[in-house]
Amino acid sequence: MPEPLSPAALRELDRAHVWHPYGPMPGRQEPLVVESASGVRLRLAEPAHGHEELVDGMSSWWSAVHGYNHPVLNEAARGQLDRMSHVMFGGLTHEPAVRLAARLVEITPEPLRHVFLADSGSVSVEVAVKMCLQYWRSAGRPAKKRLLTWRGGYHGDTWQPMSVCDPEGGMHELWSGALPRQVFADEPPAGYGSEPDPAYAAHLRELIGRHADELAAVIVEPVVQGAGGMRFHSPGYLRVLREACDAYGVLLVFDEIATGFGRTGKLFAAGHAGVCPDVMCVGKALTGGYLTMAATLCTSEVADGISRGEVPVLAHGPTFMGNPLAASVACASIDLLLGQDWQQEVKRIEAGLAEGLAAARELPGVRDVRVLGAIGVVQLDHEVDMAAATSAAVREGVWLRPFRDLVYTMPPYVTGDDDVARICRAVCAAAREG
Repeated sequence: MPEPLSPAALRELDRAHVWHPYGPMPGRQEPLVVESASGVRLRLAEPAHGHEELVDGMSSWWSAVHGYNHPVLNEAARGQLDRMSHVMFGGLTHEPAVRLAARLVEITPEPLRHVFLADSGSVSVEVAVKMCLQYWRSAGRPAKKRLLTWRGGYHGDTWQPMSVCDPEGGMHELWSGALPRQVFADEPPAGYGSEPDPAYAAHLRELIGRHADELAAVIVEPVVQGAGGMRFHSPGYLRVLREACDAYGVLLVFDEIATGFGRTGKLFAAGHAGVCPDVMCVGKALTGGYLTMAATLCTSEVADGISRGEVPVLAHGPTFMGNPLAASVACASIDLLLGQDWQQEVKRIEAGLAEGLAAARELPGVRDVRVLGAIGVVQLDHEVDMAAATSAAVREGVWLRPFRDLVYTMPPYVTGDDDVARICRAVCAAAREG
């Protein structure tokens, strides 16, 4: 083993060579160096604002739902390492991938029956789009190749996912002239508990009907729009989309990468509406934050339609598709989640966030405060000063990652009540100073 580098040496090398997410090269902000993690705490290589550990309020971008260094997931990873860490999936198969696919079919809405294992959330959306386009090409309708979504969405950073992110004001606006031109509905009216607006429902139906001959699919994030703005909407609009897609012959895709595995209070956000899409993407929490893996599920109608076409295969095959190490941990993570009263834990966190973030409503510059499941959001009336907001949270002993006009938290489900309260104090501090 090489000698460990000092925090100063790590930062120097990091600044010289490492490109961080959504950042310039070299970076303008000095990252904190994490030495280890356990439970809900990130242990720092050197103290920050007097704290040697920070409570993680982000679940490592919404993935580490069981926290860190969990003995069950560690054991799953170690056991699989002793057997094989990887083997190609072309022409071969193995128990971890087969078990995972069967488990996903079991827990997702009917009639999703077929699973394509991808290696990231963005890739799972790419696969979903390819499925939809190829389905219609196989049906002899190649003109159906555009996608419809609503504004305010986010689906990833690769090419097709970028094309269905909000084209105005979003992080991918730079590429609006180069990306495929999709069809955009207005943002869904805000408010999870609100009654669906008949005028907006009519807007969705009219737009789908008008473009039906060229639409392959409608793709949306159900109930919660994530990195596009952390907005919540009525589940009723999902039922409107399902009915309109059926009426006009358009496929429906739900991107559950951020919302899946209990984050919104339902195992999958589609459950709030009681509807099933034709294609569904999952990721992030799939492996409990241990390894990168995602999946695209589809109905037998979609799979059979592709398989009957002139090119009867789905021509996609990532090198690490079905990775047995990731699949083993994913199976263990799903069993760990479903083997406990996860609904009660999410409700407990929801109550703690609602109580603790109520104080933010009185802060100057706060436009809205909203909570759903294990998601808490404080929206400002101005662009957040990320450096100031992050520093304020760290002074409270919490790690947060604000963006745009939002200070938000998605804590691990194992976060205790005292730590939920601490996270809320940090969100309020970040909103006050950011």
